[in-house]
Parts: sequence; structure tokens; C-alpha cells
Amino acid sequence: MDGNSTPRPAAQPAVLPGERRRDRIADLVGRRGFVRTAELAREFRLSEVTIRTDLESLAADGLLSRVHGGALSVDRPAERPFEEESSVSTEAKRAIGVEAASLVRSGDCVVLDVGTTTTQIALALLERHELEGVVVVTNGLTIALALEQAVPRFTVIVSGGTLRPLQHSLVNPLATSVFAGITADLAFIGCTGVHATHGVTNVNLPETDLKRLMTQTARRSYIVADGSKLGEAHLGVIGPLDTFEALITAGADDASVAELRRAGLDVVAARGTTAGGAGEVDAPPHDPAPSRP
Repeated sequence: MDGNSTPRPAAQPAVLPGERRRDRIADLVGRRGFVRTAELAREFRLSEVTIRTDLESLAADGLLSRVHGGALSVDRPAERPFEEESSVSTEAKRAIGVEAASLVRSGDCVVLDVGTTTTQIALALLERHELEGVVVVTNGLTIALALEQAVPRFTVIVSGGTLRPLQHSLVNPLATSVFAGITADLAFIGCTGVHATHGVTNVNLPETDLKRLMTQTARRSYIVADGSKLGEAHLGVIGPLDTFEALITAGADDASVAELRRAGLDVVAARGTTAGGAGEVDAPPHDPAPSRP
């Protein structure tokens, strides 16, 4: 181009033909589990109307499931019953439980979300015989029953609400009323996915709403998830990574941990399983909440 030439406009990315684009969309949904319509529109530089038409076509072919705001993989992970989930990654969950319980101090108010990993936190708290005056607020019936033997050393508050037998959890209606009326020191939140881009997610929507509220009601909220949950993204968004103080995990591969740390999430990798003390960690330990007056 000489000095008198008019600069040419930058070339625009070619729009994929419809069939190839739909193949790509089906592949993305299959790999991610859930993809939003707006996200696909940005990725393919097309209108949401066009993307919705593609999704309807793929759903008619049985390649994905349409939901409000996006699409789900037909192979998305089914929610497993509590008893079945309890038998998976048991050592990792026990290590997470010990590590998380080590952050609790006498007099703290602790929110324990429903789940097999948070149940391990409850069991580890039982072994902290020096703790006094801890208030535990939970929507998990299994957690409440596990902590019953610590009463009156602990105060155990059950949220109330509608029972979900699959997880022995209490959800809306009514479940939010207790959490909306407290300010907790710590919240330990379970999930089914921790993703560098998509944040912390959960496969079940009724529980997701309550997890989000639990996170908001605590001064410090921690994600607790074993290594199998890292890199996964599911339908219900609990919150972005910066919502949380840290992720406490075990059994995670180095690449997944590094990716989350690059995304700005502090990751505590618990290794010890000795009740009553913290496990070894890959990240600097967190300073507990400031001393009370």
C-alpha cells in the first residue's frame, strides 16, 4: 500500500455454514454440559434469534435439550442420591472436611450447605472437642442429625422448607426465611462444578437458589468440592469465583488447580485426614476472621 492508498477494512471472520455451525454448537453443549444462548451468539457472531433457531433444530434431532436461556447436554450428569454420592471420593471429602473444620472457632456461626462433603465437615467438627458455643445453621437433615450429639455444646438450627428426599435437603418454599435473617461468620458451600470461566455451579436449581443466599449471608464463604468437580459447569450458577474466599479441595489434578488460580481463585488443597487438625495445603493458610472485641 502506497501513501495515497485508502486502508482496507479489517477482514471479518467468516460465518460458518448452518450445518457446520450446528455441529459446533452440539459439540460445545456436549462438552460443557450447559451453554447460554447469549454466549453462543457472541462466540459465533450471530443474533440470539439465529442461535435459538439452531438450538431448536438440534433439540428436534435429540442432540441437546432446550431450557430457558440456553441448552443442556442430553448426557448431562444426573443428580445422584446422597447415599450413592457418599461412596465417591470418600478420602478426598474427609480431607476437605478436616481442613474446613479447622477454620471454625468457638462462638462462630457456621452455615453448612447440604451435601456429602459438607457432612464430612460436620463430622470433623464433632472431633473438635475444644469448640464451644458454635452455632450451625443447615438445610441438610443428615448434617443436623450428625451434629445432634454435640448439643448443647453446639446449637444446631435447621432451616425448614420443603423436603427433597434425594439429598435429604430442605428447599423453598420457606427454606430461605432462616438464612435471610442471620449473618454468619462462615459458610461452606457444596457444588457440582467449579469452572474458571463459568464460576461455581450446581446441577439442581432449587438448591442453587438457596446456596446463593447462604453465600450472601456469611462474612466469608468457601467452596468445598473434590477434584472431580473442577472444570465442570452446570445449569445453576451459584456465583462467580470472586464471590468466594477460597476453594477447599482434595484429589484435584495440578492443571485444574493452576487454571482456577490463574482465574483469581485461591485454592487450598487439603491432604491430611487426621481429625481435629488442618491438613497440608498447597496455598498459604487463611488467617481466620479478625478477633472479636
